[in-house]
Amino acid sequence: MARRYWLMKSEPETFSIEHLRRAPAQTTVWDGVRNYQARNLLRDEMAVGDGVLFYHSSADPPGVAGTAEVARGGYPDASQFDPKSDHYDADARREEPRWYMVDIKLGQVFPRLVGLPELRENPALSDMVLLRKGSRLSVQPVTAKEWNVIVKLGTGH
Repeated sequence: MARRYWLMKSEPETFSIEHLRRAPAQTTVWDGVRNYQARNLLRDEMAVGDGVLFYHSSADPPGVAGTAEVARGGYPDASQFDPKSDHYDADARREEPRWYMVDIKLGQVFPRLVGLPELRENPALSDMVLLRKGSRLSVQPVTAKEWNVIVKLGTGH
């Protein structure tokens, strides 16, 4: 199967690309997703080796801070079963998990953030899911063309 690309949002105060850079082996779980459409992408679509644009949301400005790679495909999110977790789901059952997560590994931190205003101004990104009115998913698909444009903007080459 061909490599696919994704954009994953995180609030930098909660977990930034710098947190990922400092994580053991520069790898972390991407847990706590509680939207069924995003869950389906984590569970059914994301595969080892897929590219991830790491997006800082709720920032000023929000934007793409770098890249990562899917290091482990979808598997049950353990936080759904932990009553002490902010992501606990009392209705989730171990025999039928409701929520899934993936592991990601750092690719690169961009020398500069590619901010949302810059993304909006780029004609090559006009069809990007992120830029559609009402698009709020924390995990969303990105085309290879969009990936290449954003990586070029972020790295300067």
